[in-house]
Amino acid sequence: MLVNRLASRALNSAVRNGARSFGSTPSAEAKVAVLGAAGGIGQPLSLLCKLSPEVTELSCYDIVGTPGVAADLSHIPTASSTTGSLPSPVSWPPKGNGGLQETLEGADVVVIPAGVPRKPGMTRDDLFNTNASIVKTLVEGCAEFCPDAMIAVISNPVNSTVPIAAEVLKKAGVYNPKKLAGVTTLDVCRANTFVANSQGLDPKDVDVTVIGGHAGITILPLFSRVDGAKFSDAELEAITVRTQFGGDEVVAAKAGAGSATLSMAYAGYLFTENVLKAMRGEYITQCAFVESDLTDAKYFASPVKFGKDGVEEVLPLGDLSPYEKQWFDKMMPELQKQIQKGVDFASS
Repeated sequence: MLVNRLASRALNSAVRNGARSFGSTPSAEAKVAVLGAAGGIGQPLSLLCKLSPEVTELSCYDIVGTPGVAADLSHIPTASSTTGSLPSPVSWPPKGNGGLQETLEGADVVVIPAGVPRKPGMTRDDLFNTNASIVKTLVEGCAEFCPDAMIAVISNPVNSTVPIAAEVLKKAGVYNPKKLAGVTTLDVCRANTFVANSQGLDPKDVDVTVIGGHAGITILPLFSRVDGAKFSDAELEAITVRTQFGGDEVVAAKAGAGSATLSMAYAGYLFTENVLKAMRGEYITQCAFVESDLTDAKYFASPVKFGKDGVEEVLPLGDLSPYEKQWFDKMMPELQKQIQKGVDFASS
């Protein structure tokens, strides 16, 4: 899959659909649940899902603000319906979370951007204590109310929250490695943008494979595979590091007002729409952080073929350049450490 080419198609489709009240009839019913829909990522992500012809029902959930978000989205003239739910109020006798239940029941894809954003000086790992608990609680709901849904985790640190989600699902007896993925599409978007800009290429013609994880040095873009691209050693180092720490660039530019929300929402939308396309039979390959036996790490981001039942095949990694092999050897201990941190949290 070419991320930017699909992005261009999606935007062109939205423009064409605009002349027909922004929507067209999708080929199959598809319910998407966005958990954390009132947040900085959640709102633009929900907007893009509302515009997608692949989505017939958009179900939004957050601890505050979701009825307003859903009401706002519902005024957009597309074919999909929109609902917004809050957690059920505390009551006696105690009751389950009806708001989460109605959001999740019948969902085909659950996207989780919920959590606190990074601020200047924070790493994704600094977010662990708060976001780990949030993801754990939400995935417990998925295990109960939509155990067969594809779960796409955006909440950072993805290297740890995906293992947390897996352990929660295992404990509930509903874990299916085909139905769980960490969204690393933003790393691909950044790599495509940066290499296109540096090489004078059209971004829609660039497709950089990005492997590893979704944090700092665990992000490894394979620029050696970009046809026609030529870098000096210094240029290659600079563009690699910029891709790895692109999130820091946005955090610093926002000066404490947030992290990468718009670009992450766009990447999450691309991932979600591609999963839906695969579910109705289209051939889709995209990078994702999934259970994998390609390396010594239990979970690993690499090109993955998606099908009707989720992850269909983790594709072979292929050869790395000497430069990429150096980064690979450097990142593996850190990636394994972050994965184990998630496993330990879920097991405690």
